[in-house]
Amino acid sequence: QVQLVESGGGWVQPGGSLRLSCATSGMIFRFSNMAWYRQAPGKQRELVASITTGGSTNYADSVKGRFTISRDNPKKMVYLQMNSLKPEDTGVYYCNAANRDWGQGTQVTVSS
Repeated sequence: QVQLVESGGGWVQPGGSLRLSCATSGMIFRFSNMAWYRQAPGKQRELVASITTGGSTNYADSVKGRFTISRDNPKKMVYLQMNSLKPEDTGVYYCNAANRDWGQGTQVTVSS
């Protein structure tokens, strides 16, 4: 059974940074493309960043240059480093594996 557990969310002032982590189990991690999504209140869930098994990355235009997705295959972890955070980055951030499995989400709030 695939399990994805996000951590690292919280409250931060505009311009601040957070690092999200996603611990995985029950899957062959090195063979899985991974991604981070977010859902703001009243909005649809959207793709933030993705990383392939080979390490290729893709970002939403709104986070390019500010967010970095990475993976650690031996630890079966995926990360999202978020810098220069803006209020519009507020939302629940979800880890996704292979376009199929989801974590429970972690709340990120950016406000002054």
